[in-house]
Amino acid sequence: MATKTQNPSEALLQEIAAKHFFLETLETRNSDSLDFHEVAVWSIRAALEEAFAAGQAAAKR
Repeated sequence: MATKTQNPSEALLQEIAAKHFFLETLETRNSDSLDFHEVAVWSIRAALEEAFAAGQAAAKR
């Protein structure tokens, strides 16, 4: 779901947001119904764990 020309970390963040939060974009759209979401804590935890693991993997390269 990468839009425009994203760097790899931006694309990864978008992928994680789509997977865990079902978000189409991380861009601000200036609409409360599009920019604010109710999210379960276990979804937040899973997304943070995935992002952390990706950071660790990137640091090893």
